[in-house]
Amino acid sequence: MSSTLEFARTLIRQASVTPEDAGCQDLIAEALQPAGFKPEFLTYGEVRNVWLRRGQVHPLLVFAGHTDVVPTGPIEKWHHPPFDAVVQDNILHGRGAADMKGSLAAMVTGCLQFVANHPDHRGSIALLLTSDEEGPAVNGTVKVVEVLCNRKEIIDWCIVGEPTSREQTGDVIKNGRRGSLGGKLTIHGVQGHVAYPHLADNPIHRAADIVTRLATQTWDEGNEFFPPTTFQVSNLNSGTGATNVIPGQAEIDFNFRYSPESTVESIKKRVNALCQQVWTNYEIDWSKPNLPFQTQSGELVDAVSAAIYAVTGLTTELSTEGGTSDGRFIATTGAQVIELGPVNRTIHQIDEQVAVADLDKLASIYQKLLENLLL
Repeated sequence: MSSTLEFARTLIRQASVTPEDAGCQDLIAEALQPAGFKPEFLTYGEVRNVWLRRGQVHPLLVFAGHTDVVPTGPIEKWHHPPFDAVVQDNILHGRGAADMKGSLAAMVTGCLQFVANHPDHRGSIALLLTSDEEGPAVNGTVKVVEVLCNRKEIIDWCIVGEPTSREQTGDVIKNGRRGSLGGKLTIHGVQGHVAYPHLADNPIHRAADIVTRLATQTWDEGNEFFPPTTFQVSNLNSGTGATNVIPGQAEIDFNFRYSPESTVESIKKRVNALCQQVWTNYEIDWSKPNLPFQTQSGELVDAVSAAIYAVTGLTTELSTEGGTSDGRFIATTGAQVIELGPVNRTIHQIDEQVAVADLDKLASIYQKLLENLLL
């Protein structure tokens, strides 16, 4: 059993459902300290973060990731217990196998092997880990980045270990992400008896019309780097529980994943205009937006692409599709940010899994990347 697989299994056995870390960061710190990485634990509320750094000179290459995982869902539906880290037919099963404890293990073993081979490398290496990525993401990476900025620790390059690959490890990397903007739309109607609709005003009917208009809009066409902006409803709540009562209010949770061709201000303006075509008695509570980011082709993109080709023979594809990641917080510092991890086909699903061979492959890619940038 390879050291990467062994360590991935150890991490998976820690049931670190967000915002719990369940000791994962301690295990990672213990593994890296003998190689000169100095841990700094930063705790905010229920969230644990750790900054592990080796060296104090530039350039600084950071591996970023999260130790928390999403809930398992119905455990009885799993073919193997989600925190047992079972290996069967060269597949590692378990919650976090792909998202992203497999990546964390590969980061650790890749860094250890690089330092063992090149103890006098140039620059510095660090890991930035949080237990608040799958949750609200308010006490995690964003807080650590604030600390680093306040003491002027500048990140030059960052690799986020999110599962980016589509069919084979390394076939796709993320060099950016669309922005995210969510909100809660509350539509106020008039409660009444279903037999006397003329004496009431059904907010669900108003909601249906509004959602149809929002869902059928073309918000933008995207551009050569980003797919178009999309709108989705995630929750709709209304009703009194009785079947003969028209409710007085309906609430809709929605989210935009937006390209740089749209802005937060333009989206809000268009949403309000569409709502007002249907109904004026409404309000929207907007969430704090996550801005889009992009790392242009250059030093980091070239180094990552070359590492993937050297290990796998694949010519990687640059992509900005998918959800958000903590890369958005690190990109605000001016760092070049790339996301690179294993195949994402089973993330957040029952029976999450990763191929054993992909873990060693990923560790080799991370090691080769270190060689490309710090030798």
